Amino acid sequence: MSVSLKVGLTGGIATGKTAVSNIFATLGVPIIDADVISHQLVARGQPALSEIVQTFGSEMLQSDGHLNRLALRQRVFSDVEERKKLEAILHPKIYAEILNQINQLDSRYCIISVPLLLETKQQHQVDRIAVVDSPVTLQYQRLEQRNGLSPKQIEQILRAQLSREIRLASADDVIDNSTDFNALTLQVHKLHEFYLSLV
Repeated sequence: MSVSLKVGLTGGIATGKTAVSNIFATLGVPIIDADVISHQLVARGQPALSEIVQTFGSEMLQSDGHLNRLALRQRVFSDVEERKKLEAILHPKIYAEILNQINQLDSRYCIISVPLLLETKQQHQVDRIAVVDSPVTLQYQRLEQRNGLSPKQIEQILRAQLSREIRLASADDVIDNSTDFNALTLQVHKLHEFYLSLV
């Protein structure tokens, strides 16, 4: 089993990484998603959830034993040191599971969707970096509509991530998600052909 080409898909919050992953998936490309892995790691009864509760307190748990995501988000996005503590718990486990899933694949190429690929300095894990890009004003709109976050909360989240300029400078491929779904689909299909040509 092997994968010839590992493409790291990244981008700021609410730029449309999930939409891009879904289009690649319709083309039969294996998708490894760090967000999905992260959710599994903090499911009820998982060791990582216990570590989070030990580190941040019992208020991180809901009464049903599930993670209180809102409380955790408020805690880590308002304090850099707290965010680093959470990253120290989750990131090694996420990357270990990504590696595990890569080793089980038999495919010409795969997409590894990691929102914080550049922030965690894990570029060496992939062969190419594809950045999903949207104007910051669009990110604001989507976060307000999708998550119902306040402008202050959105500002904290965006400040915690790399700037759009740094992300674009690190990209091998840029996927522009500032127009409509058809335009996005066309770009992904072209990239798919390009990635196949590389392997």
